[in-house]
Amino acid sequence: MPLGTLDRDPPPFFRQGPSALSKLAVCSALALFLMVADARFKMMQPMRVMLATALYPVQWLALQPVVLVQTTATYFTTVASAESAQEEARKKLSLQSLRAIQVEQLELENLRLRKLLDLSPRLAAPAKAAQVLYDAADPFTRKVVINKGLMHQLALGSPVLDEMGVIGQVTRVYPTMSEVTLITDRDHAIPVLNARTGARGVAFGDTSTHADALELRYMAANADVAVGDLLTTSGVDGVYPPGLPVARVEKVERQVDAVFARIYCVPLALVSGTTHVLVLDPLSDQMPARPASELQAASPKGAGLR
Repeated sequence: MPLGTLDRDPPPFFRQGPSALSKLAVCSALALFLMVADARFKMMQPMRVMLATALYPVQWLALQPVVLVQTTATYFTTVASAESAQEEARKKLSLQSLRAIQVEQLELENLRLRKLLDLSPRLAAPAKAAQVLYDAADPFTRKVVINKGLMHQLALGSPVLDEMGVIGQVTRVYPTMSEVTLITDRDHAIPVLNARTGARGVAFGDTSTHADALELRYMAANADVAVGDLLTTSGVDGVYPPGLPVARVEKVERQVDAVFARIYCVPLALVSGTTHVLVLDPLSDQMPARPASELQAASPKGAGLR
């Protein structure tokens, strides 16, 4: 057979087609086109929805064993925690009942003594319930935002507390929300009273020891302050009602060459984790106005006339 009559083409079995580099270029161009089209024109969104809908039953079936295990573990944990919480609630209820009886007796005695001494009764601060929405965006401050504002007759400077004690003060009011500066903020100060000794002081926010802490400043090195002392609001600032729990003394440092002692305190309220708070009206709204003569003497003009 002459060689010129043979078919020089390769058999179909060995035919290679486009080269691998050509396939890579085509697939890359197609992928780039689909990414641009999906990013700019959302062309792949219907396909993505269809795939998600089709794969949902498979995902649901695959997750059922995990959900079953988690549900079982949560059930037993919830039962145990519920029993523990119930027992703790009973103890707190008994203690609160005893304290309520004592408080009622003390209030009656206080009222009788004030009438006997012809003193004015203590000012009562109306309260409003609020919920903490989120922490403030500034990481260098200790502030939270609550869901009450001008529309709810919330006043600037209102004290804020939870079931354990004072957590801060309203420092900025918006129509539907307000910003609360916590007592652990470095720029916040609150007048306090040592419940054991009756000594007054000023507690400032301090984060040098840990995140939520206070420092009782300007107390003499030989002041009678001990670890465990309870600090309450003194009520002399016209903002906080007297007797609200604020903090407890955690550490006292006295140095020979220092005039003041370093007194570190921990707040009693759940400053960083509370979700529901109580907002009181500031006492300045209920206190009588200062006499005109006192205001004139306190003004720079009055001081110059003297």
